[in-house]
Amino acid sequence: MYKILFLLCFPVLIFAQKQKTGGTIMNTDNEKLSSIKVEVYNAQNELIKELKTDDNGKFVLEDIAEQDVKLVVKNQGYSLFEKKLDLKEAEPLNIILKKESQEIEGVVMTKRKPLVKRKVDRLEFNVENSNISSLNAWEILKNTPSVTINNSVLSVKGSTGILVTINDKKVMLTGDELKNLLENTQGDEVKSVEVITNPPAKYEASGSAVLNIVLKKNKIEGYRGILSSKYIQTQYAKGVFGLSQYYKKDKLSVMGSYYRGLGTYYREGTDYVNYPESQTRWVSTMNRKDKNTNQNTLNFNAEYELDSLTNISLNYSGYFSPKSFGVYNVPTLIYNQQDAVESNYTTINDHRSRSINNSVSFQIDRKFNKKSSLSWINYFTGNNTDKYQNVITYLNFAGQPPGEDNFLTHNKADVQLYSTQLDYQWKADKLELEYGAKYSFVKTNSQLDFSDNENGILQYRPEKSSIFDYKEQNFALYSSLAYNIGKWSFKGGLRAEMTDLEGIVSEPYELNKSNYWKLFPTFYAQYTTENKQEFGFSYGKRISRPSYSWLNPAKSYYNLFSYYQGDPKLKATITHNLNLTYSWKDWNLDLYYRKEIYPSMEISYQEPSTNSLIYYFTNIEKGEAFGLSLYKNFQVKPWWNIILSENLEHNENYFKGTDGMLYKNQVWNWVSNISTSFTLDKNSDWKMEMGHRYYSPGIQGTFRISSLWSAYFVMNRKFFSKKLEASLIFTDIFRSTGQKVSTKYANQDNYFLDYSDTQGITFSLKFNFGNQSVKNAKTIKKTAEQERL
Repeated sequence: MYKILFLLCFPVLIFAQKQKTGGTIMNTDNEKLSSIKVEVYNAQNELIKELKTDDNGKFVLEDIAEQDVKLVVKNQGYSLFEKKLDLKEAEPLNIILKKESQEIEGVVMTKRKPLVKRKVDRLEFNVENSNISSLNAWEILKNTPSVTINNSVLSVKGSTGILVTINDKKVMLTGDELKNLLENTQGDEVKSVEVITNPPAKYEASGSAVLNIVLKKNKIEGYRGILSSKYIQTQYAKGVFGLSQYYKKDKLSVMGSYYRGLGTYYREGTDYVNYPESQTRWVSTMNRKDKNTNQNTLNFNAEYELDSLTNISLNYSGYFSPKSFGVYNVPTLIYNQQDAVESNYTTINDHRSRSINNSVSFQIDRKFNKKSSLSWINYFTGNNTDKYQNVITYLNFAGQPPGEDNFLTHNKADVQLYSTQLDYQWKADKLELEYGAKYSFVKTNSQLDFSDNENGILQYRPEKSSIFDYKEQNFALYSSLAYNIGKWSFKGGLRAEMTDLEGIVSEPYELNKSNYWKLFPTFYAQYTTENKQEFGFSYGKRISRPSYSWLNPAKSYYNLFSYYQGDPKLKATITHNLNLTYSWKDWNLDLYYRKEIYPSMEISYQEPSTNSLIYYFTNIEKGEAFGLSLYKNFQVKPWWNIILSENLEHNENYFKGTDGMLYKNQVWNWVSNISTSFTLDKNSDWKMEMGHRYYSPGIQGTFRISSLWSAYFVMNRKFFSKKLEASLIFTDIFRSTGQKVSTKYANQDNYFLDYSDTQGITFSLKFNFGNQSVKNAKTIKKTAEQERL
């Protein structure tokens, strides 16, 4: 009986047997190539298997049920290889890949990518094809089209509240911590910067624009590393030392880096406050000097191919600064109506702070076939800060005996955020669909302990202390559709976001709750002519939710007569963006309009009854701006390049003053960035760049901000077969970045002068060790809610 069943089933078993064959991949020099990707497609042109060659250039095709398949072999620097196979009759293959590039004097030059590339929904700035790859990521942003940095504040086409992402993952830092992270990110690790003024529906709706920093992927087999050091001399010395290590073998890729920074940071400032009521003028001189000898930045990333269609990755980034400290000596002179000093006081501010930030993300990417894929990412971030200050004020007022006032503040803040996001993509030749969902939850706790000697003894004051608890949930759904037809490219999307928040203030007790749904549409269109001229249009609606620290109403005192205060009732800002774009032969032109409803920002006001200057976050009525942005790359000679970046904008802010009346602040603002670079020696990558930046007067709510300009110089060269790289950088050569920020309306009349110690010289060294070239290849390739913490 069993024999009969076997005979009946034998033909079926033979038919069901999966075919097995293989082959070897070599180049034209008969060198066997390892780690070459081989893709197998079925008769419906669907991807059914991916594999790579071993160290001997061999691969094996097995466990494939289909008989007729197509073999595709592609690798950077080689021409595409395709071949249809009948696996039942196939014999071992000998595949020879041909190089795409031409060899010139032993060096292989591949096709150079454009420095700036216009896409339907973003502008891509290819850093790896420019001299500025010798700079750090923070300096690279200063040279990116449409991006300006003024007093460490990022803006895109005049709009602040920028969301910064790295490889499409949000950075968990803001302010000085974000600056420190980007300053410790090496420029040669950056592939490109994407300027997304109207982010597609896939991106969360928060932030007026997105700056996505795309880091290079480690494509080099084996182990390699980079030792780096940097010395910075401004008013005081600073240094950064670091080690980056990379390992890649078959399916596993690991990267880890550690940077330590240390130094003394200096900032000069003078405050002027005129009180018309008392006919007095208060002048305070504050030169801030802070030391931080232990800034630690860590990054770790591991990627693993579970199979030919599934990748998983784990990422950790951390910033740890255990102690920043300083003592400010701030004298204040009070002038009377005759401009004579009638009173004075001196503030001694002894302070220290600690900051810890940890972020972990886990991602799974799955390809279902050649057209569709799914990504799932989870991330958690924790941000913990601790700030302490002891403020003593020596008073010497006219008509009063000399006195002394002392207060202590201890401010602790903890922010925890969790998020999970699922993205599905289906992509054909002309059509692309995206769907996704996201959920995030954040909770913050801020505690301010205040003590003073009002009763003659230093003691805790519960009525001036405060605890602020805040919780926020966000849920989002989105879909987008992109369609290419002939010379036209279209893309549209819709994102729906639900926000549920609750804030509790302990002293005085206050409870704020809010729950709302909002829709955020986006639309893009681009037309390309026969001679490659590109015309584009885009519209996007955005929301800027206030930073968590802006919501804290506790008074954070700078001195006896000045403090900062947040507002738990701050509204989210809604922004509408319209863009018209034109690109042709390295010319990039943008015409834009921006309308902001209830923009939130920091402003100041003076209180005559207490002679206090108060800084606080609030919503102004509205803001409107329109402007023109121009970017052009002139390749004068193969060794000489000039970049012109200009932005002209008319900006209007409408705000209510302390007298309840509506005021208008407006300005024409011009931002200019001109730079030129030279290749002095091609063999050693000896390059030089110099440039000039200019910012005309600007506004921010009640503030009017004066103009500034700066000049810089960069030179870098490689030695010892390009294993050692040295860079020399001069910044703010003429010490011309000081600014005046003033407020003047009704009875408000104050301003401050500010200089952030930007004039300096930087010398850096980087040493590359380990395997620095692709195995078996002889070519030289030139590769292409947290923002609120």
